[in-house]
Amino acid sequence: MESELQKLPPKTTQTTQPESVDESSLTKDDRPLLKPDPTNPQLQVQSQSSSSNPSIEELEKKYAPYVRHDVYGVMGRGELPWTEKVLLGIALVTVVPMRVVGAMTVLVVYYLICKVCTAFSAPNREEEEEQEDYAHIGGWRRAVMMQSGMFLSRVMLFVFGFYWISETYCPIDLDADSNNEHGSKDQAEELERPGAIVSNHISYLDILYHMSSSFPSFVAKRSVAKLPLVGLISKCLGCVYVQRESKSPDFKGVSGVVNERIREAHQNKSAPIMLLFPEGTTTNGDFLLPFKSGAFLSGAPVQPVILRYPYQRLSPAWDSISGVRHVILLLCQFVNYVEATWLPVYYPSQQEKDDPRLYAENVRRLMAHEGNLILSDIGLAEKRVYHAALNGNNSMPTVFHQKDD
Repeated sequence: MESELQKLPPKTTQTTQPESVDESSLTKDDRPLLKPDPTNPQLQVQSQSSSSNPSIEELEKKYAPYVRHDVYGVMGRGELPWTEKVLLGIALVTVVPMRVVGAMTVLVVYYLICKVCTAFSAPNREEEEEQEDYAHIGGWRRAVMMQSGMFLSRVMLFVFGFYWISETYCPIDLDADSNNEHGSKDQAEELERPGAIVSNHISYLDILYHMSSSFPSFVAKRSVAKLPLVGLISKCLGCVYVQRESKSPDFKGVSGVVNERIREAHQNKSAPIMLLFPEGTTTNGDFLLPFKSGAFLSGAPVQPVILRYPYQRLSPAWDSISGVRHVILLLCQFVNYVEATWLPVYYPSQQEKDDPRLYAENVRRLMAHEGNLILSDIGLAEKRVYHAALNGNNSMPTVFHQKDD
């Protein structure tokens, strides 16, 4: 894999990072405000911020990874042609009710399976980090939870209109000049088992696809563990819970749990593999955001996976649209599509093991090259600014660029 990186052509990074002002560097200016100094760039930025709000075109250029391009427009609230309104009306009274019933049935059935498999069994607990899971249960219980979970996840995708899933497994041969679409998933694990699956993040549907293909554990909000039905299922998956809004030091503990799980999965084939979305948020599927280096601290091999959702009417990407609106519109689509490309397992060099940032960036460059994705420098903070601007919030949050986790 390292030799393949040397062949990658330099990729132009689209810098869409908004300008920010360092308030500590501003000094008091007693000169009349009517005649600001045109040579002072800080005052120019200040005057720009007090001007009228940027147009939609300016916002879309600056925050391109989060812009929707489907027929439903910005935030899914665009003016629809009458043909689309007719299709939505038909779907709302025919397809949507059946899909809601089907999805709830699948969810309840799997919950009952998990309930039976975990009966009279104590969960694996890590008190200090408030982690609890049933993913380490062995024997027939684990086999039943995994196989039924993979099957029912595929059924759930079918209910959502994903009748066919296109999967491409790239070959192990790194000396091949062409991208051969033949290969197998077993080939990718023959040499050495990866500790984690690294995937780009486009939608909540990403998790359903990965559950149907490999049934991995993943990082979730701590509140998910308390949800009806879904809470027990997440514990059977072995989710690592984190309070994302919290700035307390326990984040390091969660990061430690994740890396322990990665090392365990790398060394033990019976341990659940971790699914990581190192971008930290979702995009429209055309871009790849900077990777958090915390996912690469263990130095274990990773399995890169690139997801795409081709569409004609509604984009399945959950970027700048509310969750409820997106789910309803998605259920109204008669057919949806997903494509998955499984790259060869990436084995880090010693230099990459010693430098997780380098490891993360090299995997990111490889995925961008193989998936024809555009590299972007913005992240979750800019996404919040974009959402605030779309919602007409004049007091947009300040962007703080934090250190990689």
